[in-house]
Amino acid sequence: MSKLFEPTQVGDLTLKNHIVMAPLTRNRSPGAVPNDLNVEYYRQRATAGLIITEATAITHQGQGYADVPGLYSKEAIAGWKRVTDAVHEQGGKIVVQMWHVGRISHDTLQPNGGKPVSSTNKVAKSKTYLVNPDGSGAFAPTSEPRALETAEIAGIVEDYRKAARAAIEAGFDGVEIHAANGYLIDQFLRSGINDRTDQYGGSIENRARFLFQVVDAITEEIGARRTGIRISPVTPANDSADTDPQPIFTYVVEGLAKYDLSYIHIIEGATGGDRNYQQGEKPFDYKALRTAYEKAGGKASWMVNNGYDRQMAIDVVESGEADLVAFGKPFISNPDLVQRLKDNAPLAGLDQATLYGGGSTGYVDYPALEKAA
Repeated sequence: MSKLFEPTQVGDLTLKNHIVMAPLTRNRSPGAVPNDLNVEYYRQRATAGLIITEATAITHQGQGYADVPGLYSKEAIAGWKRVTDAVHEQGGKIVVQMWHVGRISHDTLQPNGGKPVSSTNKVAKSKTYLVNPDGSGAFAPTSEPRALETAEIAGIVEDYRKAARAAIEAGFDGVEIHAANGYLIDQFLRSGINDRTDQYGGSIENRARFLFQVVDAITEEIGARRTGIRISPVTPANDSADTDPQPIFTYVVEGLAKYDLSYIHIIEGATGGDRNYQQGEKPFDYKALRTAYEKAGGKASWMVNNGYDRQMAIDVVESGEADLVAFGKPFISNPDLVQRLKDNAPLAGLDQATLYGGGSTGYVDYPALEKAA
């Protein structure tokens, strides 16, 4: 049997295989509270070695799409507790992806109709999803953000800390810090977004400062071995860009090596698209990224993501190039994906080439697009 299907240790967690269900944004939680749909959805997919939940807002301000779940109310924590209990009853492991969208939001989703916050006041060339009073949904351009005042940033870091504690109260086995795909942390990292002139802008060290403050807060609160992080060095998702991404992300992983994290989750290429997409003059060197991490003393499991098919996943784990492989879109219409991969069986729903070729991360399960689950 391939190593892909054998148990593995990831931080404090013993997983029954090396297959991870990637976070898949859904719009199934009115009032930001998980419900029966969430419970059944995750229960069905508990054969994954690890489930990473749909992105979950750490605060009302962190919400960017209609009806996504949160971690900031007693009702939401209770709703997530039902989910984690269901997954654990099936022998699964589940972590929550902690999300602050930053500027990828709309003022109608913000507290008191305020502006979304970001590292910048530049509007993203992106869209979000809104639900109208009659229940119909539609895409809408994101609203104009406002750049966070320097003094406000400590409060956002504290929001991450509180949300991490809430996640543990909700029964999660750990958390994943969402530092990818053009959301708030990535908005600080990327030179094409961050135009600040304070200690959070300009140099690589300054642009990474917010990320490390968040990691500090969360690991101090719940422990590093229950904390993972997701980055996307070259994705253009949500109008994110950097003319020279290798140095900033090398600096990031070298800094992350100082923590005893559970895993590092890497999106290769364009989120949900071309695996070979690049920003800057040279292709991004993912092997060099991992080498830099390990040379700096990093020991966390290395998770890869985006467009992996069965054989690619087997090969990358057998070779030791990665410890975990995340699949996203195939899990939507194949709750039994692990068994199908093990048996080399056909996939349900969309044809296999479309499922894999379209990418395996960043899939947004809007109501009109939902597949059989």
